[in-house]
Order: sequence, then structure tokens, then C-alpha cells
Amino acid sequence: MKPPVAKRLLLPAILLGGLTLFFASGASETISWTFLGTHYAVIKTFAGDHIWLGYLAFFCSYVLAVAFSLPIASLLTLAGGAVLGWPAVILVVTAATTGAGSVFLAARNLFTDLLRHRAGAFFAELERGFSENAFFYLLALRLVPAAPFWAVNIVPALTRMPFRQFMGATCLGIIPGTVIYISVGRGFDHVLAAGKTPDLGVLTSSEILLPLTGLGTLSLLPILVRRWQAAKKPAPKGRQNETD
Repeated sequence: MKPPVAKRLLLPAILLGGLTLFFASGASETISWTFLGTHYAVIKTFAGDHIWLGYLAFFCSYVLAVAFSLPIASLLTLAGGAVLGWPAVILVVTAATTGAGSVFLAARNLFTDLLRHRAGAFFAELERGFSENAFFYLLALRLVPAAPFWAVNIVPALTRMPFRQFMGATCLGIIPGTVIYISVGRGFDHVLAAGKTPDLGVLTSSEILLPLTGLGTLSLLPILVRRWQAAKKPAPKGRQNETD
């Protein structure tokens, strides 16, 4: 039995409302590298004096940023590395996974039934292709920063991928990228302390993208092995007789 429409739409409505509030309130202009550089000393001192409160504030901010698909997750990750150091790795991974899970559930409650009825064969093909090796497909998408994070949260929700698999692949897949971003963010500490804007061009360098691409390719190996094994299996006798 399906839950009432109002209950199914509650979470998506909350997420949409938060996204609207973020832009309408002007917060999108306030949360920037310029703001961070101007107030970096105050933020750094506060985080040092109230470390656990700083962890909590950062975690909650990151969950909200991912849940509402706000375009500030990369900034928060780098800033977390600069302000909080290596502990930010754990905070980012857990917060991003939590936020992604909320988007997954919202998308599944809001869109799945609609697409199932209107998309017809297209939706069935999407669902079948993704569900064959959903975990490794999603793991590869998380490892390789080729698609927007919010989009990768939504697409699996439109299939029959189990929620636990989604959370597991998301958590594992974002660890390497998070470690790299936190490491880069730690290097931004002196730049921000001087009130300057860091050079983000390093994030698109081959030194960062090539290792992540390699990991994403490796995560697809189990899928390729399964397809190779399936291709080697002999056809059933019934089919062989039909082709003779």
C-alpha cells in the first residue's frame, strides 16, 4: 500500500524550499572564497577554541548543502581541509553520504512512479541496465568526477537499486576524492590566512584527475569480467538446435 500523497511529497517539498531559500536570502553570494578569505582568522580561531562545535557546524552545513544540491560542496570540502585539517575527511564523507541519501529518497518518492507510467520502455531499459551491476556503476560514477554529484544522487533512485547499496557505493566512492580535496584545502591555509583567493586550477590538473579516473576504471572491472564470463557460456541446447 502506497503512503498518502502528502507524506510522499513532504521531503521533496522541504528540499525544494531549502534550495529556494538559499538563493532568495542571498546566502549564495555570502558563502564564497572572498567571504572566507576576509573572515578566515575569525573562523580559524573559533574552530580552534570550540573544536567539537566546529565539527558539528561543519557537518550540519555539509549535509544541508548536499541535501539541497547547493553549489558549495567543493568550497566546503576545501575550506574544511584548511580550517579543520584531516578530521574533515571523516566529516565530509559521512555528511555527503547522509545528504546524498536524503536526495535519493526524495527523488524516489517524487519521480519514480511518474516516470514508470509515462516513460514506458525507456524507463524499463534504464532500470534494467543500471540494476545489473548498480553498485559498481555507481562506484565508478562517484570515483570519476565526470557527472554532477546531485545528478548521480537522482539517477539511481529512478531504478530499483537498493538504498543500502546506494549508500555503500556512495560512501566508498567519495573517499579518494575527499582525501585529495582535503589535502589541497590544507595547502590553502596560508593563502586564506593572507586574505587571498586560492587558485582552484589545481583541481583540474592531471595529477588529480588521472588517479581518480584510474580508480573509476578499476571499479568497472567486475562488470567487464561478468560480461566476459557470460559471453563464454555455451548457448542452451534448445537455442543451438534452433540455429542449426
